[in-house]
Amino acid sequence: MTSKLQSVPADSAASSKGREKHAVIASFLGWTLDAFDFFVVVFLVETLAARFAVSKAAIVLTLTATLAMRPVGALLFGLLADRFGRRRPLMANVIYFSLIELACGFAPNFSVFLLLRVLYGIGMGGQWGVGASLAMETAPPRWRGLLSGVLQSGYPIGYMLAALAARVLLPLWGWRSLFFAGACPALLAFYVWSKVPESEAWRGLRRLNFSGILRTVAENWKTAGYLVVLMTLMNCLSHGTQDLYPDFLKSAHGIPAATVTLVAMLYNVGAVLGGISFGHFSERLGRRRAMVAAMVLALAVIPFWAFGATLASLAVGAFLMQVGVQGAWGIIPAHLNELAPDAARGLLPGLCYQIGILIASPANSLEYALRDRLGYGWAMAAFEIAVIAVGVLVISLGQERHGKDFMQA
Repeated sequence: MTSKLQSVPADSAASSKGREKHAVIASFLGWTLDAFDFFVVVFLVETLAARFAVSKAAIVLTLTATLAMRPVGALLFGLLADRFGRRRPLMANVIYFSLIELACGFAPNFSVFLLLRVLYGIGMGGQWGVGASLAMETAPPRWRGLLSGVLQSGYPIGYMLAALAARVLLPLWGWRSLFFAGACPALLAFYVWSKVPESEAWRGLRRLNFSGILRTVAENWKTAGYLVVLMTLMNCLSHGTQDLYPDFLKSAHGIPAATVTLVAMLYNVGAVLGGISFGHFSERLGRRRAMVAAMVLALAVIPFWAFGATLASLAVGAFLMQVGVQGAWGIIPAHLNELAPDAARGLLPGLCYQIGILIASPANSLEYALRDRLGYGWAMAAFEIAVIAVGVLVISLGQERHGKDFMQA
């Protein structure tokens, strides 16, 4: 009898760990594969411009268009996640963006390609909020910071996989093969369906209809406004240091494309290390202090990142830059979900994140335009110095709810 009684808690603990593992894996893979689908365009700027007979600036515009449409996806899939649970909207989102990515590989001209990248932005915008709420609600509070960093590291890993695909697939099978590879994430839906349970924290909430969820967001307008400002700055920080950097290395320094992909893989290793490390540090330092520390690191390495005289100094600068940038980002899933109201946790973090993307979406085009006046290096450096300075101020003046218990909702 005693052994049976003692086995129940053990079985329950094992079951709980299984739920945590599968939820984090699904959310991580969804964000990784979503990022891969976005970043393949970064490595095809020159190729697509030549293929569609348009300027490189026009291809950069497709990146901006994708980013600008992400709030639509966050609103749509976030509402579904708070109304019907995290699991089914996550599956629908993965299937949607995978099919759109596949269609990009068949684009016959620039107009069709631009339209498809706009539609892809809706899917990309819905992925993060649903996945982050599922992972953070399932993770134990003491591990939330670390797992937040793991989840967010999916973004640079997706970037790294895109760089690897550009190096391997592009020379062998051409640019369309990168988009065909982007259809593979649809298989993730089967994993979610078979392995990932619904969030227990969501099950415990009082169900609200769509108007009730939106009303909850409106009642928390101060928190929402602060998070939009924060996420605008965070997206300027990340996209301003990542999206044009391969083109910067090729255009300003004449570095061959094959070498650029190696540098991109290197600095994305730094991004993964930074996200996980600073996410873990945030459990001891607090969310805001850890984010400020990461941004100060990014500021300190700008001379190497933007003005390195050798390939080695540029590569080291890029590596350390992404340690700092993604170090700050690694804390974001936990920080935003802790600040969000319980009834709108599937919607508010993702919506604020993606509205921030919308506001920050001209960052790439702005940096690209400034390069004609300041030079490529100074255009990126001046932009990021301003972003980091304002970001540190906004984070320092904000609030946090470190360790909030989602099960007490």
